[in-house]
Amino acid sequence: MKSINWGDLTPELFLKEYWQQKPLLIKQALPNFQGTIDANDLAGLAMEEQIESRIISQDADNNWQVADGPFENFEQFGETNWTLLVQAVNNWSRDTDQLISLFDFIPRWRIDDVMVSFSTPNGGVGAHLDQYDVFILQGEGKRRWQVGLPDSGLETLIPHPDLKQVGDFEPVIDEITQAGDLLYIPPNHPHNGVSVENSLNFSIGFQAPSSQDLWSGFADKIIDDNSGEQRFGDQGRTLAKQPEVLEQKDISALKSFMLEKMSNDSLLSDFLSQQLTVSHHTLELLIPVEPFEQEQVIDMFDDDSIHFVPVSGIKSLVCLTPDANLFINGDKFQLADSSIEFAKVLAGQRPLTTLDAKSFSSCLKNTQLLTNVLNKGYWYIE
Repeated sequence: MKSINWGDLTPELFLKEYWQQKPLLIKQALPNFQGTIDANDLAGLAMEEQIESRIISQDADNNWQVADGPFENFEQFGETNWTLLVQAVNNWSRDTDQLISLFDFIPRWRIDDVMVSFSTPNGGVGAHLDQYDVFILQGEGKRRWQVGLPDSGLETLIPHPDLKQVGDFEPVIDEITQAGDLLYIPPNHPHNGVSVENSLNFSIGFQAPSSQDLWSGFADKIIDDNSGEQRFGDQGRTLAKQPEVLEQKDISALKSFMLEKMSNDSLLSDFLSQQLTVSHHTLELLIPVEPFEQEQVIDMFDDDSIHFVPVSGIKSLVCLTPDANLFINGDKFQLADSSIEFAKVLAGQRPLTTLDAKSFSSCLKNTQLLTNVLNKGYWYIE
């Protein structure tokens, strides 16, 4: 995958001046880009039960309609005024998954998925807000984009029970995007995209867990691990003068008691690594019928026709504190010091030739790690 043509910008300047601050349109960020999947193949994905898809349309009276997939056909929607949206296309299309590498200047754990939309002329989803960062890469066709700035006075509209929009806003970007143009929209910036002609858009969304998500998930982790059974203690308590009052010193003591778990670096890093690598969408895991033995994997290193390939859409990261571990889709693989570099290669999710794999095979821990991820179905042999 080629890199972004930043023009006068650089990734460093983008992060400093635009990331989570203001929208940006980069014309011809990826020259000659037409897409990583065509409209017919996208429609095919929308016919699959396990893949989340929907069509948003407007009828002859301009009323908004929402239909959830899977779809058997698309003839009923006509030739204008509708948009097909398919979530996590990167989980099913390796070429689409490779779009994520364009944004390697941002940690991988921040990536959520790549949604792909096909729109007919005048198709769109209406003006709305998102709670996460998104890069929208224009594939084939043209689309008019309007993007505004955050405005607490924006009117909230519910034109359909499954559709939340906002009222009119003053755009700071009002442009027609063409193939290869890249639009960045920070959270809470109103935006509206309307297709000028049949068009494809590739939306790379970024994971933004809420405080509620993190606290709820951390509580679940403590319960699952039975690591929160210790009771609050208050040895050394002084005489209560107002027993009916919850005093500030007790609030502070209970707060400290609760936060003790947050100071457990091992517990916290495990929780965060698991939470941030679990896919929110269905994955096509390729678990072998018979588990591989380590010796079998070693024998494969002499076959130049073999490639070791990550499953599209898996989320991986290496956490080095307080202990070294590789996490893939919430699963934890403990690492020896000698296997950290190989774990980083696996977390980078680029296919490996047998020559690549063999270069790490002098360490048996590396071969064991590769065998484990193959048996989990997160990597496979091609």
